Amino acid sequence: MALIVKKFGGSSVATPDKISSIVQRVIREKKEGDQIVIVVSAMGDTTDELVTLANKITSKPYGREMDMLLATGEQISIALMAMAFEEAGEKAISFTGGQAGIMTSAAFNKGRILDLQPARIFKALQEGNIVIVAGFQGQTSRGDITTLGRGGSDTTAVAIAGAIHADVCEIFTDVDGIYTSDPRVVPAAQKMESITYGEMLEMAKLGAGVMQPRAVEMGSRFNVPIHVRSTFSEEPGTMIQEDYAMKVKQYLIRGVAQDKNVAKITVLGIPNRPGFAYQVFAELAEKNVDVDMIVQSVRIAKEGVTDITFTIARTELPAAREVLAHIQKELSVEDILVDESMAKVSLVGAGMAGHPGIAAGMFGIFSDHHINIEIISTSEISISCLIAEESMEKAVQAIHAHFFKEN
Repeated sequence: MALIVKKFGGSSVATPDKISSIVQRVIREKKEGDQIVIVVSAMGDTTDELVTLANKITSKPYGREMDMLLATGEQISIALMAMAFEEAGEKAISFTGGQAGIMTSAAFNKGRILDLQPARIFKALQEGNIVIVAGFQGQTSRGDITTLGRGGSDTTAVAIAGAIHADVCEIFTDVDGIYTSDPRVVPAAQKMESITYGEMLEMAKLGAGVMQPRAVEMGSRFNVPIHVRSTFSEEPGTMIQEDYAMKVKQYLIRGVAQDKNVAKITVLGIPNRPGFAYQVFAELAEKNVDVDMIVQSVRIAKEGVTDITFTIARTELPAAREVLAHIQKELSVEDILVDESMAKVSLVGAGMAGHPGIAAGMFGIFSDHHINIEIISTSEISISCLIAEESMEKAVQAIHAHFFKEN
């Protein structure tokens, strides 16, 4: 007997035939006494198609109405899957995010789960149902539908697993686990049997698209073992869990991540006095624009003036440009420069702390390949470098070859 949450992504439920295949697999693998909650994404490219429809109506980011539109994709998936289970002789019921008890912040298009009351899920399970929940969405205290951002179905699944104290949360996707780098860029990348929450969170934040960062945070907070595996294979994938559960407790380097959804913004000529940097970043925060790398430099030639460079996701440029236009007017800065042709390459591993030479080795690779580093940022378990997007694949391949050459 086990309580299991299973999440299936858009490619896994892209067609009615694929939905039926998932239903048969769940029934085949289900043991007597098991209780199953399934979280699903919208079918195939449905979300992209809905965005395209909206763009034919307007170029403005109508947050609330966009969420009303996008949430319909998952609702199609859950209804069809519930029908498929019933057709196969299994009791099933579908819930939207709000019906499942998922309460979110009012930040449309990037809501955060604030609370989850799973009473209705428990009742449906006790009545013998397989419960199917719409991923990627929740509901505010006012009853408005919100979406959780790209990859939000992962967060839905792990949050539900934590709330109902599931034994495991299985994330089914079109890859068979988590690799030391993107196999499409690095063919020699190796699948990992397991990885810690901390390492996976760092890789997800730095561009490894296989898991949403908030989902990994949820797993760590509620100590939910997460099994990332393939929809199209029954082979084991990669376990995300606490380090004490891993066979090998520490690795020097775990992976190389890349992110090309990066824009660099430089604000030139800000007065070098208290409060001005705060004003810049406070206004960006009000627009829910996440800022990543930040560098401030004081000019020697011109006293009292500083330049600030930072990075954001390219997808957040429209909101950021509104803020920047206001800042340029209010603060009378010299200029604001935007470069959309940037990428971030990162080295991740909990074992790198206390091992001198890791950063030097990484920077040496950039030097050998004549790749200029624009910004460097570090954490206890990662080193990230901002470089030109055109050099990203070459950098990732060279770094992976250097640090995984013994394997």
